[in-house]
Amino acid sequence: MASFSFVHAADLHLGSPFRGLSLKDPAVADRFADATRNAFTALVTRTLERKADFLVIAGDIYDGEWQDNSVGLFFNREIARLDRAGVPVFVLRGNHDAESVVTKSISLPDNVRSFGTRKPESHALAELGVVLHGQSFADRHVADNLARAYPPPVAGKVNIGVLHTSLTGRPPHADYAPCSLEDLTAKGYDYWALGHVHQYEVVNRDPPVVFPGNLQGRNSRETGEKGAVLVTVEDGRVSGLERLIVDEARFERLELDIGACEDLPGLLGTVEDGLAPLAQTARGRPVALRLRLYGHSELRAWLLANRSQLADEVQAALDRVGQDVWLEKLVLDVAETPGRAPSPLADSTLDIAALLEAAARDPDLGAAANANLAELGRKIPNGALDPARPFGEDLDTLIQEAKAVLAERISGRGR
Repeated sequence: MASFSFVHAADLHLGSPFRGLSLKDPAVADRFADATRNAFTALVTRTLERKADFLVIAGDIYDGEWQDNSVGLFFNREIARLDRAGVPVFVLRGNHDAESVVTKSISLPDNVRSFGTRKPESHALAELGVVLHGQSFADRHVADNLARAYPPPVAGKVNIGVLHTSLTGRPPHADYAPCSLEDLTAKGYDYWALGHVHQYEVVNRDPPVVFPGNLQGRNSRETGEKGAVLVTVEDGRVSGLERLIVDEARFERLELDIGACEDLPGLLGTVEDGLAPLAQTARGRPVALRLRLYGHSELRAWLLANRSQLADEVQAALDRVGQDVWLEKLVLDVAETPGRAPSPLADSTLDIAALLEAAARDPDLGAAANANLAELGRKIPNGALDPARPFGEDLDTLIQEAKAVLAERISGRGR
């Protein structure tokens, strides 16, 4: 049987906006905004460089209906590079680019072969001895187990199943075209090229059942390296899986316990030490970092009272570690050190602490405050905040932080 290689990709989400990304440097923000397209360009380049025999895209090429034809023209331009090199491309529609969702179209090159939506279809490459089976989504919400209707394998050929699915569930991804691993392995195919889940996962080794993940992280939940998979077939059997990392910008999360930090320089040193491995693996890509500081700390009140200065100090620390590492968000989950001296709020003429505690227990005031916060969250554009929790914390937590800030201001302590 023939030996060959192919690239398995999914979830390009071309046209997807970067929501809620707050970066002070406009040039860096632009690099993140262009990253989704640049990642696909990089994928096509790597496919050509590695001399892959064909490319499979298992759904969600587009993020949704086009605002104009520019996204379709971009995809056409890149796919045309593969067409000129004689590389076939097999595409399947997922939930984001279902037939009922993306209604606009641009004529694509002759190397593109699409899977239909009415029933599973098969496409063969006779010269390679390979047959691909797949079914696209007609609508965004597909509750049926599409895999059950996929045809039996073609004898003497390498059979590849292409499916956009959540399998038995992959939170936080919605459940679409649900099926079990047993549904897939029972088909007798040699490889399953899955899409929909944005995290790389080899679900099964024999036969390989693979989520390649998306090409480019788009928010702080989609962290780490992103890309596609180069699949090598030798004598009719899959012999190798190699990740092709093509993301052009990266989101990362870092959580650090600062309980042992006695002062600001010590805290910043901890940040630098924690960040170093992430900066190294980014290999020059811009990184948007969500940093969470936690633990019991004597610094708590000062940190809460000086968030803006702390954020700038953290950014300066990031600059010392990597040139293109940017603070996307700073989260303070720091608790007071047990046994610390009483707050000066209780010793003042006006017992501010008691007033704040009373406010926290007042149900009418709490309801009004939460309603006002939610309304403010809804008015902020581009979905930057969660309307239900626009400031990331409930009212009780905000009041407790206010107490710490007031105590720090009254005591006049500095770091």
